[in-house]
Amino acid sequence: RGGYESASKHFNPSDVEVDVAGRSFLVTGANSGIGKATAKEIARRGGTVHLVCRNKERAEVAKEEIVTETGNQNIFLHIVDLSNPKEIWKFAEKFQNEHKLNVLINNAGCMVNNRELTEDGLEKNFATNTLGTYIMTTALVPLLEKAADARVITVSSGGMLVQKLNISDLQSGNGPFDGTMVYAQNKRQQVVLTEQWAKAYRNIHFSVMHPGWADTPAVRSSMPGFYERMKNSLRTEAQGADTVLWLAVSAEATKLPSGLFFQDRQPVPTHLPLAYTHSPPEEEEKLMEVLEEFSQKFKSLSSG
Repeated sequence: RGGYESASKHFNPSDVEVDVAGRSFLVTGANSGIGKATAKEIARRGGTVHLVCRNKERAEVAKEEIVTETGNQNIFLHIVDLSNPKEIWKFAEKFQNEHKLNVLINNAGCMVNNRELTEDGLEKNFATNTLGTYIMTTALVPLLEKAADARVITVSSGGMLVQKLNISDLQSGNGPFDGTMVYAQNKRQQVVLTEQWAKAYRNIHFSVMHPGWADTPAVRSSMPGFYERMKNSLRTEAQGADTVLWLAVSAEATKLPSGLFFQDRQPVPTHLPLAYTHSPPEEEEKLMEVLEEFSQKFKSLSSG
């Protein structure tokens, strides 16, 4: 929280005091934590918000809260399990036929501490954090390319700084399984995805960010030891969501190049000094190829 408080002294409040009525935002993992806080702030500014959540009951409570607190009725709910690539494809194809989209916020994520496979045989952290983010984004790119001032923001984590991209074991099947490190590897992969997309899709502004360590249900449940030690100094959900909101609504964000990694409204390096976490371009391209193969396989299964 201290980092946020010192950084926020330099924020320009008018950057986010904007009216986004008529613009459409999709937020994944929007029923709690940073996703819900972001959705609520966009709703306050008049945006149309699509909440993409896995748990129907919790999602309906979150939607009700957002509508009641903001008075914005243009809040829509979609139930999708982001660890299920076929479901994401079905959702994206239906969504494209029924809605417009200006801003996609990839916030949903999970940190499963034991190696667990989905019904498709995918390791669950990889399925949700990396493949789910890849499919949701690439499936909605055609819709975003039709929009004015289109943006994609992915919520990563500073934890990725300790990981070098490892494409040899994307599903963490080799050696002992450490959920925290698997999560950090997925978050490194999201940074690589964002940099690659920024090169491929010039009409869309891509960014990825670290929200800082915030007091969210996800942190409490997946990192209980960390939470107990740090709970008095964690950021609030709204502070964690601040840079997501800034990237999603401010005019300032898109004056900066596409593909950058942000913390507290500032672009920051994606590698620590002397950390040896840089990867050769061919490995980053290989990651994209492997994800595209997975994506196309599940696309054909979803329509078949």
